[in-house]
Amino acid sequence: MNADTLWLALALVLVLEGLFPFASPQGWRKLFQQLLQLQDGQIRFYGLCSILVGLVSIWYLLP
Repeated sequence: MNADTLWLALALVLVLEGLFPFASPQGWRKLFQQLLQLQDGQIRFYGLCSILVGLVSIWYLLP
């Protein structure tokens, strides 16, 4: 893995992150309003789940 691969991965994250607000700005705004209603512990739990799914995916996909 080299630096170009890392930059490509970061660019892909930006593309994926931009799809929902581009396709549905009102839905994106509503989602963030709902996120503001969550407790800190709930947000941390979702963050931890995202980290774990990402790490397992990386572990599975790397040769």
